[in-house]
Amino acid sequence: MTPDLDRLRSALGRPGRPSSDFDLNPETVLPAGRKLRPAGVLAPIVQKRDTLHLLLTKRSSALKHHPGQIAFPGGKQDEGDTDVTAAALREAHEEIGLPPQNVDILGSLPAHETVTGFTVTPVIGLVTSSFDIVPEPGEVDEVFSVPLSHVLNEDNYLVQSRRWRGHMRSYFAVPYGPYYIWGATARMLRAWTDQISQ
Repeated sequence: MTPDLDRLRSALGRPGRPSSDFDLNPETVLPAGRKLRPAGVLAPIVQKRDTLHLLLTKRSSALKHHPGQIAFPGGKQDEGDTDVTAAALREAHEEIGLPPQNVDILGSLPAHETVTGFTVTPVIGLVTSSFDIVPEPGEVDEVFSVPLSHVLNEDNYLVQSRRWRGHMRSYFAVPYGPYYIWGATARMLRAWTDQISQ
């Protein structure tokens, strides 16, 4: 399946289902009254010749949280952000040098709850003009692209497990070449895959 912009916009206009890091682990007991912090991540789509690609980052191996993992540019909503979309655009500018004015927002997916206590809204945006990718020193080791058709194909997804806090936890993964895309990033991409295939 080769996604096009009209199909992407149409899918994002339909209601979807929220996702979480616990979807594949129904036995997980979440604490009552937990407070989740809002965050936004940007899924920047770029056109390469006649193919749509998705920009992703490889987090710095020096970071305390999720070192070396594949992630969307983004982060928690700050007081100065009007909403999670503004947070996603600000963080993408800081992390990879993407100017907010270069992004046409196509829509967003339902929020995703992470094990780290965030409710993350994936914001889908088309990069409308070229820009110089500048990884933020100390936070981003690499910025790379993956064909959108790869991460929006459910046949490319695996369910794998690893031990986390003394328990086995299952999660989605969608490997691409040398890049192991897993955890929250893969779960949000899988939710997008489900929504576009409805």
